[in-house]
Amino acid sequence: MKNVKLKICGMKYPENIQEISTLHPDYLGFIFWEKSSRYMNLETIPEIPNNIKKVGVFVDASVGEIRSKVMQHLLDIVQLHGNESAFFCTEIKLLNVEIIKVFSIGTNFDFSVLEKFLPMVDYFLFDTKGKLPGGNGVTFDWNVLEKYPFEKPFFLSGGIGINELETIKEFLKTKVAEKCIAIDVNSQFETKPGLKNKIELEKFKKLLYEHKI
Repeated sequence: MKNVKLKICGMKYPENIQEISTLHPDYLGFIFWEKSSRYMNLETIPEIPNNIKKVGVFVDASVGEIRSKVMQHLLDIVQLHGNESAFFCTEIKLLNVEIIKVFSIGTNFDFSVLEKFLPMVDYFLFDTKGKLPGGNGVTFDWNVLEKYPFEKPFFLSGGIGINELETIKEFLKTKVAEKCIAIDVNSQFETKPGLKNKIELEKFKKLLYEHKI
């Protein structure tokens, strides 16, 4: 079974950020969209291990706003969760960061719309189509990804929790999962928006990687 990385998104509270960082996920995500209940408004992100990449999540923000947050928080990756164009991604690439471009997946998703983004993004992230741009707490039908035609690696997101572990393990045995670089978790591990349950996340991580032990 393919080994995947782990991204924990929607971090908000200083002590919780440091606590969750002791689990050494590959990525921690911070949402810089003011309408989000997980909006990150700290002046500085608490110190975390250098091997954890900091991901800033933006929804239709300006280049200037994103540049400011990248410099303020020393972000490694910018995740674009709105209607950003391929040209916009080109501008963000000039900030010397990796780019994750998010697409919300329904049953009849047209993967051809991704093609124009291929030259300038590093990863796609596939989330569940819902009322909010992320954090809806619902999974989508991963079988849809069998139609994914590109080599660009992607993150799998959308309502993933402990109950999805067996489904994840089955998915990771499929051909399309060879392009799945990471599992993205958020709302299913919260005691309230932005506050993550370390015990549950530790359990999830252990079970996700138990085949490696």
